[in-house]
Amino acid sequence: MFHRAKKSLGQNFLKSEAILDKIIAAADLTKKDTVLEIGPGLGALTTKLLASCKKVIAVEKDDSLFEVLGTKFSTFDNFSLQNNDILEFDPKEMGGSYKLVANIPYNITGAIIEKFLATPFQPEMMVLMVQKEVAERIVAKDKKTGGPGKESILSIAVKVYGDPTYICTVKAGNFVPAPSIDSAVIKISAISRKNFENKHHEEVFFQVMKAGFAHKRKTLSGNLKNILEPEIVAQSLAQAAILPNTRAEDLGISDWLLLSNIVYNKTYANSRDL
Repeated sequence: MFHRAKKSLGQNFLKSEAILDKIIAAADLTKKDTVLEIGPGLGALTTKLLASCKKVIAVEKDDSLFEVLGTKFSTFDNFSLQNNDILEFDPKEMGGSYKLVANIPYNITGAIIEKFLATPFQPEMMVLMVQKEVAERIVAKDKKTGGPGKESILSIAVKVYGDPTYICTVKAGNFVPAPSIDSAVIKISAISRKNFENKHHEEVFFQVMKAGFAHKRKTLSGNLKNILEPEIVAQSLAQAAILPNTRAEDLGISDWLLLSNIVYNKTYANSRDL
């Protein structure tokens, strides 16, 4: 059945068998795994997922594709399909451990990643097709680990929950229709909340980190003074061995963890969750 890709839904259908196989290999699937697939489209990846895991739960927003997929996979006992917006989907419905494997709509990449990392029902792993530029930003290494620095809110948010890996570049010609930019497959493994003592600690981390990135032209010290008393900012930066004129993009995940822990202990020591 012919289906015209809808630009409004970010539809670009992957046609390369080689790239599909790389996605499957990166997901390290077994017959015990349950997979959540976002926007399965015409079902090319779905077909390989169904052959590799215990169950696939697919969420498709496009009404016409929902019908196509329902017909195509009607005989598969390990396939479940929802006609829903993934941003409205409740991860609790997964019912237990799962992996997220998908060629996601690029216009909501950040929202999808944030949703599934922040939820109490995190996947154990994500393997995602994203824009190449976004993939490079997510896996960027800070200066302490030999990289150029230039972190972002998205890259730090990913790294505080899991370990991102760049799997491969995917040229635009591998899609129908071909997008105007290249893509990449990334893997986020070992997803957990091990870096946080409790929900309050997690909230403080993101308050500090997002405040630090609030105004790119300002120093970290200047940005943090928007949410903290100046003396707390000065003491915390000194304790973390971070110069006041440092900019947020130059800090790596270890710096943010240390700084937010110091702020948490200084500011919220008497109000921790039990």
